[in-house]
Amino acid sequence: MTKIIYQLENGGVAVVHPTGEVDIDTLVDTVVPDGADYEIVEDSVIPADNTFRNAWRKDGSTIVENLEAAKEIAHDKRRVAREKEFKPHDELIMKQIPGADNDAAEASRAAIRIKYATMQTAIDAATTTAAIKSALEAE
Repeated sequence: MTKIIYQLENGGVAVVHPTGEVDIDTLVDTVVPDGADYEIVEDSVIPADNTFRNAWRKDGSTIVENLEAAKEIAHDKRRVAREKEFKPHDELIMKQIPGADNDAAEASRAAIRIKYATMQTAIDAATTTAAIKSALEAE
């Protein structure tokens, strides 16, 4: 099935999935902004993995993943995951609950820091989006 792809002003790529109710040329006139560079492509052009969807860039009649944009997305995901892991330990230390094992919470926080520092290094060193994804999935 055919799709319409065009570059967005913010750098991303829009993918329009025709329903068949309107012919493709009419759909282009309706949805593609005036002056936007667009292509009518086959499904095979659209990446199957949406992990780095906001890093997609139109390159002629194909879509490529921008490595630097994918790294930014990965770092955002890494920060969110790190914050989620830190949260219970941060709360324990912040509340200074009598009888709570603050030393264990600090040790857990140190391990989390190391884990995510290692992940950050792997993301920064990655030369493909597959390597970035692999770094994100490493635990």
